[in-house]
Amino acid sequence: MRALVQRVSSASVTVADERLAQMQAGVLVLVGVTHEDTQAESRLLASKIANLRIFPDSEGRMNVSLVDAGLAAIVVSQFTLYGDARRGRRPSFIGAAQPDVAAPLVDHLAHELRSLGVEVGQGRFGAEMAVALVNDGPVTIWLDTAELRGA
Repeated sequence: MRALVQRVSSASVTVADERLAQMQAGVLVLVGVTHEDTQAESRLLASKIANLRIFPDSEGRMNVSLVDAGLAAIVVSQFTLYGDARRGRRPSFIGAAQPDVAAPLVDHLAHELRSLGVEVGQGRFGAEMAVALVNDGPVTIWLDTAELRGA
C-alpha cells in the first residue's frame, strides 16, 4: 500500500453535491492499493500514520503525532498512486489492485485508524470526488509499506 499523507489545516471530500467528510486540522491521506496487499499492510500503514510526529510541539518542532494531538483524518482511495509513467505519455495503472481487492483494504485502513483513536472521514471508493485541502506547512509525507517493511 502507498499513502500520501498531507498535514492540513482543513480538508473536505465531496461527491456530486454531497459532502462526505470535512475537518479542520489533521491529515488528508490518499491511499493506493496494489495486488499483493493484505490487511497486514493496512494495519502497518494505519499505525505509521497515527503515530507520525508531524505536528508542532510548544516549541514549533514537529514532535507531536495525530493521536497525541487528538486530530482527525480523511482517507481517500487513490489508485493513481500506482501509476507508472516511465514510458510513453499515458500512465499505466497495472500496479493498482482491482476494486474488489482495494476497496476493503482502504476501508480496513480507516477502521484501523479509528481503533487507534483517530476520528476518520472517508471518500467514496470509485467515485469522482472533489477533494479540497489547505496543506499546512506544507508537510507532505510519502509512505510505502514495501519500503516500511524493508526498513
